[in-house]
Amino acid sequence: MIGNERMTGYINSLDAGYPPYLETLEREARQAHVPIIRKETQSFLRAQLAAVRPGSILEVGTAIGFSTLLMCEYAPADCRITTIEQYGPYLAEAKKHFAMYGRQEQIRLLEGDADELLPGLEGTFEWIFMDAAKGQYIRWLPEVMRLLAPGGMLLSDNVLQEGDIVESRFLVERRNRTIHKRMREYLYELTHHRQLATCVLPLGDGLAVSVKKCGM
Repeated sequence: MIGNERMTGYINSLDAGYPPYLETLEREARQAHVPIIRKETQSFLRAQLAAVRPGSILEVGTAIGFSTLLMCEYAPADCRITTIEQYGPYLAEAKKHFAMYGRQEQIRLLEGDADELLPGLEGTFEWIFMDAAKGQYIRWLPEVMRLLAPGGMLLSDNVLQEGDIVESRFLVERRNRTIHKRMREYLYELTHHRQLATCVLPLGDGLAVSVKKCGM
């Protein structure tokens, strides 16, 4: 939770934990400095998966497969997950983990750039989880909207940029200014899109939760 480490620590201390393999994978990822979703975001996803019970999930940004496996664990057993990753070392680790934990049949791992892969996807998904290059979210939004089923949920992670999102672009490090500008544009689009009902939560590094309205 942005700006309140004591509260975040307390909330995380209440977590009942995960299956041992997820605990192990999370620990290994953090030791290797692989970016994975934060503990409080994990808890939120787990609760939402129990409530929404999606039958189909699209994840943009697999990394080593931690969040993919977490969604497998808490989504319905017959849920099918399509996940996209382009970074070679992460792809190798994700493949290894999916095989190690017996999830190859449930997960379809697409290798390559989301810019190229998203337009080729067909059908719709009841749940889309965005956790890849933050500066590209705004570019992917038209394809994501095409792929999101009516009534479906879109979750966009890391949208508050460690709190920098509220700062003037001139107070942000020069190398981060393009991402800062694009993320502001993305959040505006999510919150003003006529087909979406969106809330932005100060959870983890910021999580935008959007639902596609039915009948539009």
